[in-house]
Amino acid sequence: MSCTPLLEVEDLRVSFPTRDGGVFEAVRGVSFSLGQERLGIVGESGSGKSQTGRAILGLSAPEARITARRLAFKGQDLLAATLAQRRALRGGAIAMVLQDPKYSLNPVMRIGAQIEETLRVHTKLSAKAARQRVLQALADVAISDPERVYQLYPHEVSGGMGQRVMIAMMLIAEPQLLIADEPTSALDVTVQLQVLSILDKLVKERGMGLIFVSHDLRLVSSFCDRVLVMYAGKVVEEVRSGALHEAQHPYTQGLLNCLPRLGESRHPLPTLDRQESWKL
Repeated sequence: MSCTPLLEVEDLRVSFPTRDGGVFEAVRGVSFSLGQERLGIVGESGSGKSQTGRAILGLSAPEARITARRLAFKGQDLLAATLAQRRALRGGAIAMVLQDPKYSLNPVMRIGAQIEETLRVHTKLSAKAARQRVLQALADVAISDPERVYQLYPHEVSGGMGQRVMIAMMLIAEPQLLIADEPTSALDVTVQLQVLSILDKLVKERGMGLIFVSHDLRLVSSFCDRVLVMYAGKVVEEVRSGALHEAQHPYTQGLLNCLPRLGESRHPLPTLDRQESWKL
C-alpha cells in the first residue's frame, strides 16, 4: 500500500440549523487519512457516518455548514474547490454508493441508460463500447442476466438488485476513492460476499481507497484494514482489523457485547448503557 494519502480529513465538522434557531452538530471534529486501503466507519444510526461521507463528496444538504482544518483529495483542497471542480471529481475520481437505491435511481430512465450516463460524463467511449462496459459492470456485481436488466426500469427490480445496480454505476468510471454507505445491507449473504470480493479486488488491483460505512461492526472488522468507531458525531476509537478484542472505549465494548454469539444463551438480551460523557 502507498504511504501517500488519497484523502486527508482533519477536524471535519458538519452542522445544521434547527427550527428554534440553534445549531445541531452532526459531525464533530472527525479526523483521519486514507491511503490505498479499506477504512471502515461504524456506529449506530445518527452517529454521523453518512454525513461524513456526504461532506467529503460535497453532497450535504444546502443548509449544512461544513468546516475543516483540512479536507483534501490527492492534495486538492475540496472545500476551496469550485462547483465545476467538484462535479469533475464526483463520479469519476470519487464515487459514493448510497444506502437506498429507490431514492437514488431515476425512476423514468432505464437502468442501462443511467449507468451509461456516468460513462458519457467521464469517458469518450462509443455507444457500442459503452453498452458492453455496462453489461460487464452488471455481470461483475452478480447480476445473472445483464441484457435483461439493462432494459428494465428501477421499479422492476428487487431492492437487492437495485443495490447492485448502484454499485455497478459507481464503479464503472473506475474511481480512485469509493465511499460505500451500507452497500450490502439489502443483499443476501451469498451476494454480499461476492460484492465484498469485488470491492476487495478493486482496492488491491487498482490501488483504490475505500471508505466502508456500516452499522455492522463484525462485518466491517473482518473486511476492512482499519475501523473508526463513531458516536454522537465523533470518532471515539480506532481499531485495527481483527483486533476488536483490544477495544478500549466503553461504547465499542458495549457494541461488541450486544453481538449474537453461537452456542451461548443471551437472555435477557444485553443493552447498551450510553453515558453522557461519551459525547464530550
